[in-house]
Amino acid sequence: MRTRLALGALILTFLQPPAIQPPNLPFPPVATFSILGYDPSTGEVGGAVQSRVFSVGNGVLWGEADAGIAATQAIVDVSYGPKSLALLRAGMTPAAIIKAVLDSDPDPRPADWTKEGRQFAVMDARGNYAAYTGPRATTWAGNKGGKYCTAQGNILAGEGVVNGMVDAFEKSEGHLSMRLMAALDAGQAAGGDTRGMQSAAMLIVKKNGGVWLNNDVVLRLQVDDSEGPLKELRRIVEKWNAQRRRR
Repeated sequence: MRTRLALGALILTFLQPPAIQPPNLPFPPVATFSILGYDPSTGEVGGAVQSRVFSVGNGVLWGEADAGIAATQAIVDVSYGPKSLALLRAGMTPAAIIKAVLDSDPDPRPADWTKEGRQFAVMDARGNYAAYTGPRATTWAGNKGGKYCTAQGNILAGEGVVNGMVDAFEKSEGHLSMRLMAALDAGQAAGGDTRGMQSAAMLIVKKNGGVWLNNDVVLRLQVDDSEGPLKELRRIVEKWNAQRRRR
């Protein structure tokens, strides 16, 4: 364990971004609801997300076959994604990764972009997971764990959003993509992001699970700007599943 923690600290040292003076004005917070999930029958691990921002998939979901998947949101530090994957590769547990990444965050903008407002979740390639919601994440904010899944979100209608997502994931059937989709729909049905809808994304990985050779990406989908992003994401997911069954 000490060796793994030391290795994790060494990896994080190399992954630290260069010291750059941050801009004077903060970016808008990425208010999202997301879910990470695992299917033990196929070995696939994935995540899905929806938000009232443009192209929410551009930075929130990070996945790698044989490592796992991560979601970083709220007062976002995008580096949490690749750092989490690196530590998963090093053999650290999701709970240890949450602590290591938070402890290594220098919190360069505590006044307007505090680390205490960050939210992220990590799941390994076997479905073990951990999640964190900072005490200063914009309300309602929180996370909920279930069997092989964890849901998290901020600026939500309430706790029912994440509760509904977990319930839908656990009760739905079919390919992992359909279960993740069911979770997003349930989150929206419970009120979702209080600011509305704009974009959605899904990422599923498995070693050699994609089409063609040496492709670990089962699905990588983004709806960047739409009045009905979940409707469009579901259309694509259902079309992919129909084609998959014909192969």
